[in-house]
Amino acid sequence: MKVLLDECLPKKLKRDFVGYEVNTVPEMGWAGIKNGALLTLAEPQFDVFITIDNNLRYQQNLKTIQLVIVVLNATDSKFETLRPLIPSVLSTLETTSQTGQVLEIKA
Repeated sequence: MKVLLDECLPKKLKRDFVGYEVNTVPEMGWAGIKNGALLTLAEPQFDVFITIDNNLRYQQNLKTIQLVIVVLNATDSKFETLRPLIPSVLSTLETTSQTGQVLEIKA
């Protein structure tokens, strides 16, 4: 499964996704691209998009996007805050494959 981490997430999170092919938005050369265009670029290359942007679901028509969207609901975007959420993300990804849905993982 191919995972794209949004540019607002720490790159260090990649190492916790064992068994997944993970890239970051900056690694793809997509830093600064707005969400709609970013999702369009990501759609043919990735299965999952992970972000902390809680407003994404209200800004985009995600039902037409062929990606699973995971929103990490946390107080900040620090590695230490987000890392404890990764086991929940991984277990959710093991049981979810329906694209166009937004999965929220809370701290």
